[in-house]
Amino acid sequence: MARYTGPKSKIARKFGEAIFGDDKSFEKRNYPPGQHGNNRRRGKKSEYAIQLMEKQKAKYTYGILERQFRNMFKRATASTGITGEVLLQLCESRLDNVVYRMGIAPSRSAARQLVSHRHITVNNEKVNIPSYQLKPGDVVAVREKSKSLEAIQNSLANASHVYEWITWNAEKMEGTFVSVPQRIQIPENINEQFIVELYSK
Repeated sequence: MARYTGPKSKIARKFGEAIFGDDKSFEKRNYPPGQHGNNRRRGKKSEYAIQLMEKQKAKYTYGILERQFRNMFKRATASTGITGEVLLQLCESRLDNVVYRMGIAPSRSAARQLVSHRHITVNNEKVNIPSYQLKPGDVVAVREKSKSLEAIQNSLANASHVYEWITWNAEKMEGTFVSVPQRIQIPENINEQFIVELYSK
């Protein structure tokens, strides 16, 4: 299973925001990485550089590598609706992302691990593909044998986010993917138009 496993604080500093969640190292040094630290003169970025940064930010945020991300863009282009919005909706509809949004895991990488280790079910069927695309009405649950896992219990205890497009039943430890989120409901700070412009060149 291909995924990014390098230093996360360095990537967060590159984009100027904690895209992987709370990060004490980023809070201490929230300027781009490099030999000369914050004193380095940084020239004005070109249009291409800005577009590329936005694409990379989206890829790192959702934990998707280039080939998969490009394929998602092709799907978004072929579907009806605004391409950039559809692209983010496809990212948000991934099983690993929804597991993270429901609070079952504290991060998307942790959610990906839970899915690939068969701790999660979709409509009572075990699914171990993190990129599985959910449809409205799909029920995502913690597998019966995995409900007592300390990592899941801790994550649910600390979960505080509520999303209009997801419902969660704490007793049953299951949630419903009610609908595909609208762009205004997606909290990620990503300018999807730059990604569309980059791929359209």
